[in-house]
Amino acid sequence: MNCSNKRDCPCTYDCPRHGRCCECVAHHRDHNEGVPGCFFSTEAEATYDRIIENLYRDHCKNKKEVLKS
Repeated sequence: MNCSNKRDCPCTYDCPRHGRCCECVAHHRDHNEGVPGCFFSTEAEATYDRIIENLYRDHCKNKKEVLKS
């Protein structure tokens, strides 16, 4: 995969793909490992519950909090 990006990754799990977004997403997809931690809020990422349903709940919760403010 030709993707040479290197970013400050918010994921707390250190791995060889840390900061290499394209490689990370492809790895999670190819190995059925759920959604990469960087897609979650800091609070939800810390639970290590990376299933798609948890991502949905996290985004819905954050959307409600934004609407309240």
